[in-house]
Amino acid sequence: MDMRSHFEGKKITVLGLGLLGRGVGDTKYLAEQGAELIVTDLKSREELAASLEQLKDFPNITYRLGEHVLEDFDGRDYILKAAGVPDPSPYLDRARAQDTQVKMSASWFLEVSGLSSVGITGTRGKSTVTHMLHHIVEKAGVPVLLGGNVRGVSTLALLDEATVDHLAILELDSWQCQGFGEEEISPEVVVFTTLFRDHMNYYHDNIDAYLGDKAKLFLHQHPEDTLVIGAQCVERITETYGSQIQSHVITAGAHDLRADWELAIPGEHNRYNAALAVEAGRVLSIDDEDIREALATFKGVPGRLELVREVGGVKYYNDTTATTPEATIAALEALDPNNTGNIILIMGGADKGLNMHALLEILPQHAKRVLMLSGTGTNRIHSDVQHVSIFDSLETALTEAKKVAVPGDTVLLSPAFASFGMFKNEYDRGDQFIELVKNIP
Repeated sequence: MDMRSHFEGKKITVLGLGLLGRGVGDTKYLAEQGAELIVTDLKSREELAASLEQLKDFPNITYRLGEHVLEDFDGRDYILKAAGVPDPSPYLDRARAQDTQVKMSASWFLEVSGLSSVGITGTRGKSTVTHMLHHIVEKAGVPVLLGGNVRGVSTLALLDEATVDHLAILELDSWQCQGFGEEEISPEVVVFTTLFRDHMNYYHDNIDAYLGDKAKLFLHQHPEDTLVIGAQCVERITETYGSQIQSHVITAGAHDLRADWELAIPGEHNRYNAALAVEAGRVLSIDDEDIREALATFKGVPGRLELVREVGGVKYYNDTTATTPEATIAALEALDPNNTGNIILIMGGADKGLNMHALLEILPQHAKRVLMLSGTGTNRIHSDVQHVSIFDSLETALTEAKKVAVPGDTVLLSPAFASFGMFKNEYDRGDQFIELVKNIP
C-alpha cells in the first residue's frame, strides 16, 4: 500500500526508540514517507548507538536523547508511543490537551490499512499461538502478514507489502493493547491465551489494571466477530467483562486438541496453545486436515523451549522468554514429564514482584542443580532453593552446568525473572546463551 500521502509532511514525535528493532523500523518507515520526526528516548546516544546507526541517513529526524522535553509534544500531528511507555504521563497529557492523536504501531497499522486481522494476547502462550496460527494460515495459501510484538518487525513498515487481500496476524502485549483502546477498534478475531500476574512493577501490583489493558483488544469487537479464550482464564474474563463482550465466544484448552494430532514441540502447555490456534484457524475457514498437517510441522518459536544443541548426550534448551514462574514451570514439566530430575536449571534475574511459591515447590522434582544469575529476583528467593549457586555472568553459570551434566541430562535456561541489569533484554540473554552453547567443543 502506498501510504506516502497519509504521512508526508506530518509532524510526528516518536516517544521511545528502543533496541528491539520495532521502534527503529517504525521510525525508518515514517522517515521514508516524508514525515518530520522528533525521536525522544530516555536512553543515551551511546546506549542507542545500534538503533541510531540505522537512521543516520535521514535528515528529517531530530533527536532528543537522555531526556524528554515538554516542548517536543507541542504542535505535533501525532505522537507515536512505544510499548511500555508510562501512560498517563505529563508528555502525553500535554499532547492530548492540544487534541494531538496518540498512536501505537499495531493499532495504527490496522487503522490505516483496513486489513482483516487476528489479534493475540495473554500472559503466556501468545507468541507460540501467534506463530502457530501464522504457520497454519501460510500453509493454507492465504496471504498473511505477521507483526505486533515480534522481534525486529516494524508493524508500520508492513504497510509497504500489504494488499487488500492480506490477513494481518498480530501478537500484542498489554501495552500494545492500549492502542486499540485509544482507537476504539478491535481485530475481527481475538485470541486471549492465559492470564497470570506479570509486569506487576509497571501495574503497581494491580492485576485488574493489567487485565484491563489486555481487554482493550476485544472490547470493540462486533457481534459477527469472534473471541477465542483459553480455558485457564475464561472464567476470570467472562466474570469481569461478560456484559461488555459483544462478539461470539469460543473456549478451548489442551483437552480440546484431538489425541491423535501430533506436535513437533513438547509439553502439555503447547497442546493448550495448539488448541487455541486450531479454533482461530477454523474461524478463518481453514480445513481441519490442513490445520493438523501444519501443526505437525511447526518447529516452535526462538527463545521458547528452543533446542539449541545436543553435546555429548546433553541437550541445551533456550527458554529465555520464560520471565514468569508459570512459564518456567511449564518448561520443567514439558522436558521432564516423568519427574526424573535430570534438569540443570539456569534461572534468576530481575524481580517483577511475582509469587514464586509454586515454582519453588516443584524445583526438587525436576532440577538436579539450580544455577542462578544474580539480580534482585535472585536475592529474594535464593535462600529457599536447595543446592543453589549464584553467578555474575551467564558464561560462568553455563561452565558450571557443563561440569555437572552427564549424558541424558538437560541444561535449561528458563529464568522466571526479567533480564534487566545483566542483559539488554530477554533476547540478548537468549542470544548470549545460544552463542555460548554453539561454542561448546
